[in-house]
Amino acid sequence: MFSMKHLYSPWRRLCFKTKKLPPTPRWMCNSNKSPDVVSQGTDQKRAPINQVTKRHKQQRSPCQPVLDHFEQQYSKELADLWASARAVLLDPHSWQYGVMLNRFSTVTDITQVLLSQGFFTLLPPTDVSVLLKNGSSMVSGYKYHEQKDILLPSHHTFSYSGEDVHPSPDSTSSLSLPHPSLQCYIHPSPLRFPSPAHRPGQLKQYYLLNAASLLPVLALQVKDGQKVLDLCSAPGGKALAIMQSATPALLCCNEPDPHRWDWLTKTLESYLPHSLNSRVIVSAQDGRSVGASEADFYDKVLVDAPCSNDRSWLYSGNSQQGEQRLQNRARLPVLQAQLLKAALSAVRPGGTVVYSTCTLSSLENYAVVETVLNDFPEAEPEDLWEEIAIPLSKYFAFSSHPSHGQTHHQPSLQPQSSTVSSYHRRLGILVVPQHD
Repeated sequence: MFSMKHLYSPWRRLCFKTKKLPPTPRWMCNSNKSPDVVSQGTDQKRAPINQVTKRHKQQRSPCQPVLDHFEQQYSKELADLWASARAVLLDPHSWQYGVMLNRFSTVTDITQVLLSQGFFTLLPPTDVSVLLKNGSSMVSGYKYHEQKDILLPSHHTFSYSGEDVHPSPDSTSSLSLPHPSLQCYIHPSPLRFPSPAHRPGQLKQYYLLNAASLLPVLALQVKDGQKVLDLCSAPGGKALAIMQSATPALLCCNEPDPHRWDWLTKTLESYLPHSLNSRVIVSAQDGRSVGASEADFYDKVLVDAPCSNDRSWLYSGNSQQGEQRLQNRARLPVLQAQLLKAALSAVRPGGTVVYSTCTLSSLENYAVVETVLNDFPEAEPEDLWEEIAIPLSKYFAFSSHPSHGQTHHQPSLQPQSSTVSSYHRRLGILVVPQHD
């Protein structure tokens, strides 16, 4: 497996695993980093919890310069797959969201409502039957305390003081935390569950996000007691997913942008109990410097990198904004490569790094991975096809894509055998937007 593991798509990840070369770390890198398209609750009026609303088609027009650019680039890179992907991107009504349950809050009522409305679980229902049988949540005693000190605040600097900042793996059980269980529900129709209401003194019960955003977290495979870095963490959806999957000794959520930092801290405060204060912390350092300041420190690193978010960019406010974004697009691969290199330096020998984006662009996906691998020969890429693509092919359309737009090997949504170049698959998996 590659020391970087990655999947691409409007939601992609990359995974690397480092070889055992004496002086350097060994890593797996899964990738899916870029500003997540997360549907988080707003302050507008919300539908009752037992009412699922049908999404109304947005009365917005696509930005023509961006659409023209996509037509030119993706018709070459995706070939026949572009037509269906284009149709989904141009139809907001078809965009699907997932409902991720919060194990630190009472979720039983939500589970029953979801099932009654036709939602089904995306992942194996390890604990759903237990929840329904008991008629109550596995944890109901957690209360949300509205205090700014719930997370370590630092808009400008952040550092660790040795091992004192986080507890040992053996202390996990002393917190009496509910059993980790990542539960996400999706619906076969374009229905959207209402945003979670704010309940004073209580944690929110669920989080809305695009279900594909969970793929990088699944590829990361966080275990209890590990030290994890979410390098580009805002708005916080993947950090929450990590905490649903395991109880790490330390989860550092990094976000240098002040506005997004505030957004991230509010998200974490709304979903995680005060008892996790010493384990979940927020930093605001430049992600490119983490390799120097925290070398070989983490077991797992997620690089959900800033990217040219296709779905958002397609609906830029006006042509001028669209043109400006396209100009900036050319500079993103340099930043992405710097962040990925920093992550590979920050992970311990044998650790895992996952790289992901929210764009279909091969220049921000496969090309970035290849560039970084040239500088990190000790990083061993992992093939995620058997681990991620095949088990979840019922819900997502995966594709292996040749790097640099080589047209002699067109991407395909068909199951791929060993005859298909494993090299291309190890460079990443693309999740292609498809109806339903």
